[in-house]
Amino acid sequence: MLRVNLLLLAVLVACALSLVTSRHQARNLFVDLEREQARGRAFETEFGQLQLEQSTWAAPARVEKIAREQLRMLLPPPARVEMVPAGGAK
Repeated sequence: MLRVNLLLLAVLVACALSLVTSRHQARNLFVDLEREQARGRAFETEFGQLQLEQSTWAAPARVEKIAREQLRMLLPPPARVEMVPAGGAK
């Protein structure tokens, strides 16, 4: 009877340690999940800011201004502008 009780006690201790270990691991994984979700939100915010910056840098008015002022480019006169049909030239 004593052996059975000791065996049951050992199984009980093993189960208790297993439970504590699994809960600790679950909490650590939850903390990691929260941290990674926060990083994901930060990346989404940064991506939005970068898209806004890209649209600002590529604005047609800005590109035209740089072409005129820094590269000294001019719009061609209307006589030199040739319109190409949308289907392509035949």
